[in-house]
Amino acid sequence: MNLGKVVGMVVATRKESSMDGLRFMLVRHLDEQGKETGGQVVAADAVGAGPGEVVLVASGSSARQTQATDKRPCDAVIMAIVDSWDVGGAVKYRKSEDE
Repeated sequence: MNLGKVVGMVVATRKESSMDGLRFMLVRHLDEQGKETGGQVVAADAVGAGPGEVVLVASGSSARQTQATDKRPCDAVIMAIVDSWDVGGAVKYRKSEDE
């Protein structure tokens, strides 16, 4: 799994029919300090994430193991919205109540 921040939505009006009903989000990878690493991925959204939210992204065969992506040709999925994380006892991120 990787940490990432949802930075946009990808709209595809024509796609493989088994992907109908899924939303695709553009997610930028984050390091353990919460800084963007420069990488990004388009991920199917299994949890209702929105722009600006920090998420966990599963990729590879693990991406097909959520209820939303089971038996679908999916290589990346948003499978959690992050509330907080800490490194060595120091809080690096805490979701704002305003989000």
